[in-house]
Amino acid sequence: MRDKILLVIGASSDVGISYIKRYHGAYQKIIAHYRSSSEKLETLEDIIGEKLVLLKADLSSEEETYRLVEEITSLGEMPTHILHLSANKYANYKFQKISWEVFQRDIDVQLRSAVIILNKLLPEMKKKKYGKVVVMLSSCTENIAPSYLSSYVSVKYALLGLVKALASEYAAQGICINGVSPSMMETKMVSEIPSLVVEQNAEKNPQKRNARVEDVCPAIEFLLSEEAGFVTGQNILVSGGGN
Repeated sequence: MRDKILLVIGASSDVGISYIKRYHGAYQKIIAHYRSSSEKLETLEDIIGEKLVLLKADLSSEEETYRLVEEITSLGEMPTHILHLSANKYANYKFQKISWEVFQRDIDVQLRSAVIILNKLLPEMKKKKYGKVVVMLSSCTENIAPSYLSSYVSVKYALLGLVKALASEYAAQGICINGVSPSMMETKMVSEIPSLVVEQNAEKNPQKRNARVEDVCPAIEFLLSEEAGFVTGQNILVSGGGN
């Protein structure tokens, strides 16, 4: 049986913490990336022990992103599983008011980081004829896009395109690459959205609530598991039936 080594980009997010806490037993090593604060991840060390490796990098910096990749490769054992969660907080802007800097920040933290990291690590997976990648997307990529989130939506569609393209390119190499697309989740990501908007979104959902972290983690785990060996290039909706 091969050792499973998990790399989580954006591990200090609510989803990252929850996934690691719930499924750490499936992995021999977990490499957990964080941007600025490792406090939440450090609380997991008592549970997980030495197999949890923490790496810091600000993905809005191209230099730091490349440095992160160098640190990952220097660990000796290359990731067999990658979970890409990095994102900026939601920020509502009317399109006529938004600046290119907002788009650039989302591109850098989400799309560029995924490209740089996968560009280095997918060839390593190819050597082993095995690998699993899951990228956090959004239900906006399958349904009606929300207003005033043009940068966020654009980058999620770009990530979906990357998932589809790479899944096709690497399918014959035993590598499965998929996306998970939750509807609005009540996490720190939505802290800058007015509470009324969050409540209205929940009311519109067929299940009369927003998505929760515990709804999303099992979908991620399935796609990273051996049971999903014939699933690649897919975008799995976790939206309670809503759009």
